[in-house]
Amino acid sequence: MQFHKKQNHEHNLLDTDRIGPLLLKLAAPAFLGMFVQSFYNVINTIFMGHFVNSLAIAGLSIVFPIQMLVFGTSQLVGMGGASLISRFIGAGNISRAERTVGNGVSIAIVLGIAVTVIILPFSEFWLRLIGTSEAVMPYAKPYLIIIMSATVFNVFAMALLVFVRAEGNTRVGMVAMVMGAVLSIILDAIFVIPLKMGVVGAALATIIAQFASMAYLLSYYLSGSSYLKIRLPNLRLDFSILKPLFAIGVSAFAQTAASSLSSILLLNMVINYGGDAALGAFGIIQRVLMFAGMPGIVFAQALQPILGYNYGARRYGLALRSIKLSIGVSTAFTILGFIVLYSIPGPIIRIFTDDPALIDIGTHASRLVFLSLPFMGSMMVGQVIFQAIGKAMKSFIAAIVRPLVFLIPSVLILSRFWGLDGVFLSFPASDILTLILVVILALPVIREFRKQAAAKQEKQEPALSGESLAHSRIKG
Repeated sequence: MQFHKKQNHEHNLLDTDRIGPLLLKLAAPAFLGMFVQSFYNVINTIFMGHFVNSLAIAGLSIVFPIQMLVFGTSQLVGMGGASLISRFIGAGNISRAERTVGNGVSIAIVLGIAVTVIILPFSEFWLRLIGTSEAVMPYAKPYLIIIMSATVFNVFAMALLVFVRAEGNTRVGMVAMVMGAVLSIILDAIFVIPLKMGVVGAALATIIAQFASMAYLLSYYLSGSSYLKIRLPNLRLDFSILKPLFAIGVSAFAQTAASSLSSILLLNMVINYGGDAALGAFGIIQRVLMFAGMPGIVFAQALQPILGYNYGARRYGLALRSIKLSIGVSTAFTILGFIVLYSIPGPIIRIFTDDPALIDIGTHASRLVFLSLPFMGSMMVGQVIFQAIGKAMKSFIAAIVRPLVFLIPSVLILSRFWGLDGVFLSFPASDILTLILVVILALPVIREFRKQAAAKQEKQEPALSGESLAHSRIKG
């Protein structure tokens, strides 16, 4: 039985000047995969809210900053490797692209083990450091222990997922995400409802699904279906690969680590001003935010291999077109999401819980948190530009400014004036400030692309004129 469609090794999907269709071709499966994945997170929260209690939602929410660190570790390897892979393929250097995949596999396993050793034996310490209350601890601790036990598989799978996208195959990534999410939902329903396993069941469903996704992605490479191959000699760590991989990937890790730090502060501020009920409501809003920000994330993911490939191939006009299309389409979707979420927040919150306190807090808070939603598409696409073309410093700055430079000060300042409302208002405040900075950083890059595209066109025009003149003489 053949699970994967064989790739054409003579022609890469990214090698085209039809940017619009290519962007949609890459975004559509990524959107479906992320939609199903986000849908699972929503279903998981609904199960906790309706079949356990609101403290279970709070337990899952308080664990989120630690899960973000695991995600950041995978992004360190995945985004750093993906940037190299797309640019190497664009430049026609397939051997270096395969060396990057092999090194990425090895370092993902090493870092996955390291994160497990740091967090798993000290689970209660980390939860108390975040600010977990005695009422929430019985739900948060078992969930965290089970989730962290599968960290190696999780980091490995997420790194492979980004590598697959980098070579232009979003279909395999979509199947892996959909398969994992559907399996999680089925197991969640079995473990939580009839077996009444609560947060333990939710955690077990998650790690089983993660292992299944990892197995599928690994089979894509081992079956010979992939454009790039995992070869044993390439598993040996190569500093000439790891140095640029970490230089680019560190921005993705720093962004996630800083987001985790700001999340810890946010969770503590939410608990201080609103208690466990506000924490539960905040957890629901985070799930809704996953859906709302999905278009920006998806089109940023689709842009990364296209932009990296065309930058590596020195096709600056196509690189510019891909940026403009990604920003335009993602912004249109986030504006639509804003209209829906801002108009009917109450019914959306009621999907997750029937607790009146959570519904009241969640409805009010969502109108504050989602104020900047129309700008999120442009912000997310803008941040990916620097990763795609290997601008390490700009990538690092764009990654950390929102959670570290803008969000944390906004929380501390605005909460002093407006309490819990100030905590929620820090989201749109930091989003808008981040967008302004990303635009400032991106303008020189855009100008350079335009200059290079114009110079290339000027070189081509004399050649075309010469060809036309020779053709007319032949005709004459």
